[in-house]
Amino acid sequence: MFSVSRRAAIWVKREDRGMSDIHDAVPIRDESIRLGQFLKLANLIESGAEAKEVIADGLVSVNGEVEVRRGRQLRDGDVVEIGGMTARVSSQS
Repeated sequence: MFSVSRRAAIWVKREDRGMSDIHDAVPIRDESIRLGQFLKLANLIESGAEAKEVIADGLVSVNGEVEVRRGRQLRDGDVVEIGGMTARVSSQS
């Protein structure tokens, strides 16, 4: 698991890359997407391993509730938050 300082480094790193704190709708191809996949698609994390750790550490919320299941199915309109950054699922179908 990440230490507190490691987590802080992740967010600083994002700011250094010019990532904003609030994301608009992130389009998905299908009707649903797994939480871990969505975090990567929305550029909220860098890898599947990072997704696994931040989710297990309780750092991710879906629609305002902490989510610890990496395989949680997200659908159109779901809002994901991690470290003050948010992204909304937008289905193209």
